[in-house]
Amino acid sequence: MTALQDQLDEITARTRTLVQPERMALSERAITELFDSGAEDKVLPVGAAAPEFELNDASGRLVRSADLLALGPVVVKFFRGRWDPYCSTELEAWRDEHARLREAGALLVAISPQSSRQSDFMVGQHGLPFPVLSDPRCAVAEQYGLAYSVPEFQRDYYRSILLNIPFINGEDSWRLPLPGTFVVDRDRRILYAQAYADHRVRPEPEEALAAAMAACRR
Repeated sequence: MTALQDQLDEITARTRTLVQPERMALSERAITELFDSGAEDKVLPVGAAAPEFELNDASGRLVRSADLLALGPVVVKFFRGRWDPYCSTELEAWRDEHARLREAGALLVAISPQSSRQSDFMVGQHGLPFPVLSDPRCAVAEQYGLAYSVPEFQRDYYRSILLNIPFINGEDSWRLPLPGTFVVDRDRRILYAQAYADHRVRPEPEEALAAAMAACRR
């Protein structure tokens, strides 16, 4: 099986051949500014208490973190949206590992600011077997230290390529999360935490899977 980061690097390489250099420069600038802002320093660390949440899934059903944790450790995966090929590729990787996670006794939820309708499209398109939850205005992502506002120059870029983030998210805040992966134990203690300002970099699912499976064995 190809490592997730290798798949993401292939996306980056293809993008560089297809996108004009001046447009690529805007994306690079956004990543650099986000990193320089200290965004990664705000991410909740291992050992912190995970915030509780109540969010709607792709079908509009309310999903409570307390109910999930009553069943076992939970992998909480924050992503930007179905429009991001890095996010969809990452969630497909988790789709392929989901059976192992469930057999161990752990669960997975994926959270983004996109609307439930967009999540429903994504579940069907990518065959995702886990709940995909909507986090309006990145309220929960904010509590995990992940939320940020897209800068104006990047908003203009997204508009120029007809990527309508406010429509996808169902509101106009232009808030997105750093893609982040957390493993939360039954007592809400964070066992694993990874998030990057560079959305092209993601941890391998095996890392979080190992943390979740270890928690199940305790």
